[in-house]
Amino acid sequence: MALHVPRTGFSSMLKDGAQHFSGVNEATFRNIAACKELTTLIRTSYGPNGMNKMVLNHLSKLFVSSDAQTIVRELEVQHPAAKLLVMASEMMEQECGDGTNFILILAGMLLGGAEDLLRQGLSIPEVVEGYEMASAKALETLPELVCSKLEKLTDAVEVAKGLKTSVASMQYGYEDFLSKLIGEACVTVLSPNGTFSVDNVRVCKIMGSGILQSSLIRGMVFKREVEGDITRVENAKIVCFNCAFDFMQTETKGTVLIKSAQELLDFSQGEENVLEKQIKSLVELGINVVVSQGKPGDMAMHFANKHGLMVARVMSKFDLRRLCSSIGATALPTMCTPTKEDIGACDLVHIAEIGDTALTVFQQNRQENAIATIVLRGSTTNVMDDMERAVDDGVNTFKALTKDPRFLPGAGATEVELALQLGSYARTIPGVQQYAIKKFADVLETFPRTLADNAGVKANELISKLYAAHQEGKKNAGIDIESEKASYLDSVEAGILDLLINRTWAFKLATNAACTVLRVDQIIMAKRAGGPKPPKQGPMDADD
Repeated sequence: MALHVPRTGFSSMLKDGAQHFSGVNEATFRNIAACKELTTLIRTSYGPNGMNKMVLNHLSKLFVSSDAQTIVRELEVQHPAAKLLVMASEMMEQECGDGTNFILILAGMLLGGAEDLLRQGLSIPEVVEGYEMASAKALETLPELVCSKLEKLTDAVEVAKGLKTSVASMQYGYEDFLSKLIGEACVTVLSPNGTFSVDNVRVCKIMGSGILQSSLIRGMVFKREVEGDITRVENAKIVCFNCAFDFMQTETKGTVLIKSAQELLDFSQGEENVLEKQIKSLVELGINVVVSQGKPGDMAMHFANKHGLMVARVMSKFDLRRLCSSIGATALPTMCTPTKEDIGACDLVHIAEIGDTALTVFQQNRQENAIATIVLRGSTTNVMDDMERAVDDGVNTFKALTKDPRFLPGAGATEVELALQLGSYARTIPGVQQYAIKKFADVLETFPRTLADNAGVKANELISKLYAAHQEGKKNAGIDIESEKASYLDSVEAGILDLLINRTWAFKLATNAACTVLRVDQIIMAKRAGGPKPPKQGPMDADD
């Protein structure tokens, strides 16, 4: 009988089935390889000409998009090092709402550059220190490259110019139309004190027609018809109920003893009289629209039509709260007579038909509103979903503008200028950190090169022309993706602008994520919980 040989070393502390990797070759290079795979996947989706990815998630739902955040969220990345990059992109999404593609590519390429440096003989602390020095220098240089500033957040035309680049990265060719639409919506819901909530710009997707038939409605839109016969009310006074628009239910159960048919008739008539009295009290207050979360009763609808009340149903409590915010009403928990403070007002409530879809529209004609709705049209659900993501990016860009309205030149101009300045900075550093700083500068060249590759332009020729232009002092020289030849343009004159706050957060988060992955020298994976998966059942017999 064979003797049991005990395990030695680190593995002796772990359960059977646990895995352990250590050292540069086993741990660091494995992590870098996983992150490089993620970057390679995302890189071809960068820029206006980026390619779409077709992703089927675990629920077999189809996503066709070039939005990096959507892709990595639906892929459900499992590798722990790649997850760090995904977490950095999620943080970027929370802070700025855009730039997730940039941060994933930057972090992945930094790790790829670190692999080259490590193979050349540099140590991990030297590479990390060099990257942190380069990032600090880049953050110090970015404010010097600012080319313009948004002076008035209430000017929809100027706002649209600032949103154009963000929208173009998702919906290239429709950026002028969509940025104007989003700009008007954002300016509409901007509060007088300058605060802005992205939740106040709503999106309603209706199948059919084309993107250019999309429109903006100042107010709320619901994809359902009203409950009664009244379909249009001007200068509406509105009361909102969290409950059903029906008979009042008692808080405690009771029993009624009826001895004759007449008593039954009197009881039913009394119940109807109470309900009609309640509805009359609403009409006497000038109320002509009732919104309820629950289903209206048949008797209540009869009296509502009799007294000229429009009745609408909003099934979501969140949509009911937004409607109350839009019209200045208070949602009442029970069907009772409201006070003047509880009643909301709206210029027009009506039924609109777009395509074959009936909508209930609560429209305000004034310029400033608490809620604005963008009605998107498209040929397929995937097209409209991608448009919705473009609208979301544009709205988040406007929110970032409320924090810092400064712009940088786009089209790769900022990255090329930073690469030049970091290359010069690297030559002033006496230690081996200069190689990491130079590698950081080389990584920044990835972005104009990727834009050129995705646009089908000769990248090497274009990069050399860009470097030559920037060395001549043309700091705004960026890639002209619409040119048939490798040429550059003035990105500021072309209206291609990036937000300073987006680039600032991107450099911070990408550098932190890359350095965190590099500092990992051991990977320890415990055995997965649970037993083996059950075998897949075959057919019960030959006929199946």
